[in-house]
Amino acid sequence: MVSSSRALMMLLLLGPMAACDRQSQPKEQANASASGEAPAGSGEVTGGGSKDSAFSYRLDRSKAGTPAPDFAFLDPDGGHKTLQDFAGRPLLVNLWATWCTPCVAEMPTLDRVAAAYGPKGLAVLTISQDNQGMKVVKPFFEKHKLPHLKGWADPENQFGFDYATGLLPTSVLYDAQGKEMVRVIGAMDWESAEAKALIQAAMAR
Repeated sequence: MVSSSRALMMLLLLGPMAACDRQSQPKEQANASASGEAPAGSGEVTGGGSKDSAFSYRLDRSKAGTPAPDFAFLDPDGGHKTLQDFAGRPLLVNLWATWCTPCVAEMPTLDRVAAAYGPKGLAVLTISQDNQGMKVVKPFFEKHKLPHLKGWADPENQFGFDYATGLLPTSVLYDAQGKEMVRVIGAMDWESAEAKALIQAAMAR
């Protein structure tokens, strides 16, 4: 369980959009939907929200070129993996939680992206930030039909603290060299033209 002092480090960085404030996470893992956005700074572009309120996000390229972190996280079988285990493949790392409504709304589009781009080399890693880890992740994947995704877990929230967006979902695209290209803060329709362009750019590197 993440201590309250560490949780206080996660400041609300953004204004109203479809995302979940990590600080509002209930201990019972109940549904939550609150968020925010600060004025977009250098390298940031806002998008989404006009077609479907479930999808609203901003793009942040300010960390482009940063190497992928080397934290260990849990795989569906209870073992440990790092992003370096996927070396040589472009990665789409999605941080989410079972209690985050926009995260859950985004999942089917990620599943279809994994189906379409997985055979071409893209690894889509949906890494749960639920403090209860596999105890809640496994039932989620048993309940929802997401055959092309796996239930990875980071119960210590190492990725969340490293990315430091303060919101879920947060997704980060890495090229095959393990260098960050762009992060998506908020929920995106990963089948949209903009999302496909981001994915294709990562796969072309």
